Amino acid sequence: MPMKPRRIFLQKAGLSAFALSLPVFNSVSAMTAFSNSAGREDKPLRVAIMGLGSYGTRVADAMQTCKRAKLVGVISGTPSKIETWKTKYGIPAKNCYNYQNYSQIKNNPDIDAVYVTTPNALHKENVIGVANAGKHAICEKPLSINAADAEEMVKVCKAANVQLLVGYRMHFEPKTLEVIRMRAAGEFGKVLFFQGLSGFIIGDPTQWRLNPVLSGGGAMMDIGVYSINGARYMIGEEPIWVTAQEVKTDPIKFKEGIDETITFQMGFPGGAVASCLSTYALNNLDKFYLDGTKGFAEMQPSTGYGPIKAKTHKGEIDIPHVTHQTVQMDEMAAIILDGKKPIVPVDGIEGWKDMKIVDAIFEAVKTGKKVMLT
Repeated sequence: MPMKPRRIFLQKAGLSAFALSLPVFNSVSAMTAFSNSAGREDKPLRVAIMGLGSYGTRVADAMQTCKRAKLVGVISGTPSKIETWKTKYGIPAKNCYNYQNYSQIKNNPDIDAVYVTTPNALHKENVIGVANAGKHAICEKPLSINAADAEEMVKVCKAANVQLLVGYRMHFEPKTLEVIRMRAAGEFGKVLFFQGLSGFIIGDPTQWRLNPVLSGGGAMMDIGVYSINGARYMIGEEPIWVTAQEVKTDPIKFKEGIDETITFQMGFPGGAVASCLSTYALNNLDKFYLDGTKGFAEMQPSTGYGPIKAKTHKGEIDIPHVTHQTVQMDEMAAIILDGKKPIVPVDGIEGWKDMKIVDAIFEAVKTGKKVMLT
């Protein structure tokens, strides 16, 4: 169904109106919400990627079309991967490091930041190492494997006077931000309900995501975080309690310490309730649904690599798709280099908040009780 002229206008100008309408969000023009800052476009953020696995490769490929972020270095424990990346991305040998010597980036003025894409349980050690070398740290989600580690990472980066950002690419995704703008503008009325479904059937049983020592957990750490984070930015509040239940149908594949399926609920101070599912045992689960007294928003896919599909009671949200990691890295360059304030935070404190909720969900599973969040 073709969109009404007013709807088209809202999509083009909405973020500006949203940014100006509420004090809880940072004031930022819609004209720069998804584009590069104009202040220092001559200076790129020079990034080294730590962990050259599948996601590190995805980020590297996406950065080839960035305007503000440039891939200049690598950190890996696999020499053959380093050689491949040197050739593929034109990385000089002087910017290549391994896990034993990467502290030497402290003396390399050609690297501004390191994007950590190693397994979850290594995030704390790696981010602290990057901070101690005086470089900004970008850490893939989840920030850590528990809230205590996340807190320490935030404090170390602050003490080192470097920024800690988390790879929340959805915080820059245009359709997601349009839904957030509509909610903040009151277009859904009083928000009462959020549903988050995050799941897929995981494959190779030998991969690190199914190793509790490296992953720190199963589906919850990997994709359940999307529903936690999504509930927070879609509702626009912080949860005050959680309840949760776990189901495990394959204890061999999903060994102790690796959750297969967890359903969890969150309560919010305004009265909204979130009902969410995190699983490694079901496909076709990538959906957010927000319901209020005046309307709704539905996103499916909601957090995949794209294109995201979104509609509301006013019709489909039609905004061109751009590779998420490309937008993310350009926006993070503007945050680090120009001090730009994103509409939805991506700093270490944001990741720490999610880890507090993850801890509470695991506690609720273990005790069978409602866990209050403070």
